[in-house]
Amino acid sequence: MIDYQAILDTITNSLKHSAVKGEVPTYIPELAKVKDTNFGMYLNLVDGEKYGSGDWDKPFSIQSISKVLTLAKAVPLMGNKIFERVDVEPSGNPFNHMSLLELEKGIPRNPLINSGAIVIADMLVTHLDDPKEEFLQYVRDLTNDQSISYNEKVAESEARTGFNNYAAANLLKSFGNLINEVEDVLDFYFHQCSIEMTCEQLSNAFYMFANRGKCMRNTAHLTLNQVKRINAIMLTCGFYDEAGEFAFEVGLPGKSGVGGGIAALLPNEFTITCWAPGLNTQGNSYLGMQALELFTTQTNRSIF
Repeated sequence: MIDYQAILDTITNSLKHSAVKGEVPTYIPELAKVKDTNFGMYLNLVDGEKYGSGDWDKPFSIQSISKVLTLAKAVPLMGNKIFERVDVEPSGNPFNHMSLLELEKGIPRNPLINSGAIVIADMLVTHLDDPKEEFLQYVRDLTNDQSISYNEKVAESEARTGFNNYAAANLLKSFGNLINEVEDVLDFYFHQCSIEMTCEQLSNAFYMFANRGKCMRNTAHLTLNQVKRINAIMLTCGFYDEAGEFAFEVGLPGKSGVGGGIAALLPNEFTITCWAPGLNTQGNSYLGMQALELFTTQTNRSIF
């Protein structure tokens, strides 16, 4: 038997006090206030066992990890029509890069870069009566936790400084790939990124991707085919221009966010999340990437 608690504690103890922690992002002012000494991990086995280590119970802004959840919300509403407006190819570029968007006439490379997630946000704004409230309730239902909410200060901070996202949304609009008003779509987008969760809550939110589409309450939210497709997109596109490195070093589908969180999973086995606010040059958690590489190496558990 694998002693998961001992492995998590060993990883936490070895990384939490690391001299090099990456850089906490400053371009979103509210995120710049988070201390780089935070470090947490949480493991959620499909069979019901759970393990936490470090700061696993502190809430943080999930940022781009939310893109997987908006995609999961949109897939049952739109089906394969989603992929007429968003591709499924790795971009090989940073998450906020726009050169390919113009070159490829307003079709984002995948749903997990900013421009792709903005198109998904546009779909939800179109199809939901109260997009922000309905999406938040969706996340609460996935986790069976009604305490999860938006951090309005973070959403406001992103709206004040999100010039690149405004540029991407307007470029999408110019190519006819944004139906709603830019301001309405970005208001939803900034709020989805501002959702706060602990490592435990985030692990619960991703449980359905490891559990054949069924969430923590054993309620089916996605079909197995839909889960397969979303997991594939996470594996190839979940870490921007470091997706290949994550697959090579860690070997799990997953998604990162500039709040320092990472959520990953092994189908039919577990979800695992970590949080360390300092980022590497690609915008992924510096210590989080190391932590998950250590975890899959020490447990010999990956998709490969």
